[in-house]
Amino acid sequence: MKTYINETDGPVNKDRRDFLKKLGCGVVVVFSVGTPIYGITRKSVLEDFNAYLRVKEDGRVDLFTGKVEMGQGVCTSLAQVLAEELEVAIDKVDMIMGDTELCPFDAGTWGSMTTPYHDPLIRAAAAEAREVFIKMGAEKLGIPQKRLKVENGVVYDTADRNNNVSYAELTKGKKVIKGVAKPKLKGSSDFRIIGKPVLRLDAMQKVTGKAKYAGDVTLSGMLHARIKRPEAYNAKLVSVDTSAIENINGLETVRDGDLFAVLHESPDVAQQAIVKVKAKWDTPKAKTDDVKVFDYFKDSNPEEEEFESGGNVEEGRSNSTVVLEEEYYDGYKAHASIETHTATAEYKDGKLTMWVSTQTPFGTRRAVAEALGLPQDKVHIRQSFLGGGFGGKIYNQQAIEVAKIATKVTKPVQLIWSRKEEFLYDRFRPAAVVKISSGINTEGKINFWNYNVLFAGDRGAKLFYEVPNYKGVTSSRKDTHPLQTGAWRAPSNSTNTFARESHIDMLANAAKMDPVEFRLKCLKNPRVIKPLKAVADKFGWKPNMTLDSGRGWGVALGEDVNVYVAMMAEVEVDRINGDVKVRRVVCSQDMGQVVNPQGTRLQVEGGITMGLGYALTEHVRFEGGKVKSLNFSDYEIARFSTTPEIETVFIDDMDSQPLGGGEPSIICVGAVVGNAIYNACGARLYQMPFTPERVLAAIQKGGM
Repeated sequence: MKTYINETDGPVNKDRRDFLKKLGCGVVVVFSVGTPIYGITRKSVLEDFNAYLRVKEDGRVDLFTGKVEMGQGVCTSLAQVLAEELEVAIDKVDMIMGDTELCPFDAGTWGSMTTPYHDPLIRAAAAEAREVFIKMGAEKLGIPQKRLKVENGVVYDTADRNNNVSYAELTKGKKVIKGVAKPKLKGSSDFRIIGKPVLRLDAMQKVTGKAKYAGDVTLSGMLHARIKRPEAYNAKLVSVDTSAIENINGLETVRDGDLFAVLHESPDVAQQAIVKVKAKWDTPKAKTDDVKVFDYFKDSNPEEEEFESGGNVEEGRSNSTVVLEEEYYDGYKAHASIETHTATAEYKDGKLTMWVSTQTPFGTRRAVAEALGLPQDKVHIRQSFLGGGFGGKIYNQQAIEVAKIATKVTKPVQLIWSRKEEFLYDRFRPAAVVKISSGINTEGKINFWNYNVLFAGDRGAKLFYEVPNYKGVTSSRKDTHPLQTGAWRAPSNSTNTFARESHIDMLANAAKMDPVEFRLKCLKNPRVIKPLKAVADKFGWKPNMTLDSGRGWGVALGEDVNVYVAMMAEVEVDRINGDVKVRRVVCSQDMGQVVNPQGTRLQVEGGITMGLGYALTEHVRFEGGKVKSLNFSDYEIARFSTTPEIETVFIDDMDSQPLGGGEPSIICVGAVVGNAIYNACGARLYQMPFTPERVLAAIQKGGM
């Protein structure tokens, strides 16, 4: 299978003749979704095409999607649903992903929306195509449609299987055919491919090094760009001294406002040159740093915005036998994807062709076009694989930079950010403070809940526990964050889940109840209860159980993109040095139809592994706009040596709508590890990451 990827932003009108000319021969099935279909609606659609596929003359199938593949495995799961409904072998599917001149518009690959929003569209398009081929087969074979069935790309007569015609034979000379308005989809009892574990279709390309990323693109005469960077991301360029590089043969320079770049056919020469360039910057005065930032937030007079409420919080407080009030802290986190932001561009005959490591090719096209004053149809994003994104490649400063440079020189240009640039210009997950006051009544149930998250969003903050009196607000103020912030794998949810589930554990302790039993007592929603019971069973939980000395267990619940997660973990705490080792994690998810169990399991494992980083080690050090954590030597992500045994359980619901699995598993990690630490040694931690120093301080303050 070959996979190609690209995108940008904003509805795009395609000329039908030009579109078909690019596609070539074969049957193109037109599938428009201007109205809701199978419960799915789209805010922005193309005039003619939204989801479509092409069955080629050789019988292979092109699947066109605006989504991109960045390691999450959708190039396999989307191919599965198409192959299922179209009745072809999955190895006959070629994914064409995100090319802004071939694929339908898509707002971007983020928010775990590919599976819940795109899967039904692809299935419906494939089912429509199947009906088209049955109709064509009936005409070709001269028999009624009701006598025909399809198997492995062949339409056959149920009365005589030798009387058949293949898709490849039917596509000759055909172009566009519209199918039925609402084709019938298969039920789970008829699935052959959906729900079955399938090895990733891009696996061979990636393990053999054949997979192409934006930095693998090589063009004739290409120049490598290096940009002079300030120490702080929001500094303004005052002056540049290039006297030390004027005698370097073949070196070119470009200045555009605050952007100054050197270019050379050798990346090493370009790097040596940029170091010799002297520059003066106007840097704003630092307002805070990574230590003082939480007090800075609380002192900034933020404005409150309510996101949920019910009952009377003050009345609930007065009727509670135990009241707990606590604050929880979480610092900035970097995306730290292995592939740094990269872009390659060629400006020729007034048109800019680009390969960009982006989650939003269509949005990137729009941003580049606006920055350069070009029509959008003069910018073509052609994207290959991404080496990780996690929300960090939604924003594409490198694409605008390389576009500005490429339009000023006569050769193609490639820009690959260094690791230092990646950290300096990252849009970090927001630091935040969460304030919670709550209480329980004489029956040991939660009586009131007052929740305030400062300077992060409310994703994952809404209650799924049964509480009669509750209120939730977010508090923020524009431009208060000292660093750039943005989406980060379930934005804000891991912070909110850490605060809520830590507090729930404390309420369970106050009620003198086992933390699993306490949660079950406070829940009614079966979509939360099922994964909690499933994870407890898989973990081997027993009420008030204890583990060996130095070890503890924890539980946490969460919800993200309508996926409910239950997680349990076993940790070991060294009371001498404060070191925490996570030994085992079990995760259960209620995520509807699981298209590819193997791919979903890998997503869960990846989320948990990444979550161990934010829970235990990841911390961005900064002073004002100056980021001090600039490499993996001082920003430690999870390692193979620290990865625990991970087990997964999925709630079986194959006839329901599929939901996204890219983000949910990460949200509970901080909470479950924090709760397990408390169970192991009695040390309650209120700030992530749980560094040895913080663990020791908590043990000395109140540990067993």
